[in-house]
Amino acid sequence: MSDSLLYHDGNFALQEEFASRAVAARLESLARTAFSPTDKEFIESAFYFFLATADREGRPDCSFKGGAPGFVRVTAPDELAFPDYDGNGMFRSLGNLTVNPAVALIFINMHGNPRRLRILGNARVSRSDPLIAATVGAQMMVRVTARAIFPNCPRNIPKMQLVEASPFIPKWGEEPVEPAWKDAEEYRDVVHPRQKTPR
Repeated sequence: MSDSLLYHDGNFALQEEFASRAVAARLESLARTAFSPTDKEFIESAFYFFLATADREGRPDCSFKGGAPGFVRVTAPDELAFPDYDGNGMFRSLGNLTVNPAVALIFINMHGNPRRLRILGNARVSRSDPLIAATVGAQMMVRVTARAIFPNCPRNIPKMQLVEASPFIPKWGEEPVEPAWKDAEEYRDVVHPRQKTPR
């Protein structure tokens, strides 16, 4: 078992085969366990990120998570939190986290200077987190304790333009916009009730 923060034997074997061990070690030296002020600013300005989880057998899942800038908060030197909003009711990501807390997040900026930030850690899901009442539309809250925070090469990130924000992002004082699929014939009789945010 390796004591490396980022790598295991499989990574090391390929690094040896491709003679990339030195650069991989240098990149690992940039990893940290606490968010920098620049990390915090980047994370809290994001309106989406990608979340990777796995079930207890290791079967993976990857999910897009979006919201208004500030929907992800850095809540401690090594912790961030994000809400779970009403969705399709499958609970693939959060269901995985209830049986396997290991998580990976990647934040990507495609709308200015290209940037990627990766976070590896352990997550916990709560229906009673105090941030729920302060987060419009939240039905649960996820807190991630980081074990590694590190940058990632941005070279293949395209530069894109934001045309408009999603109309489904919750807003205080406004009724939520329901997606059309909820009223489709094949789903309307089984759609679960939307949870109310306590306030």
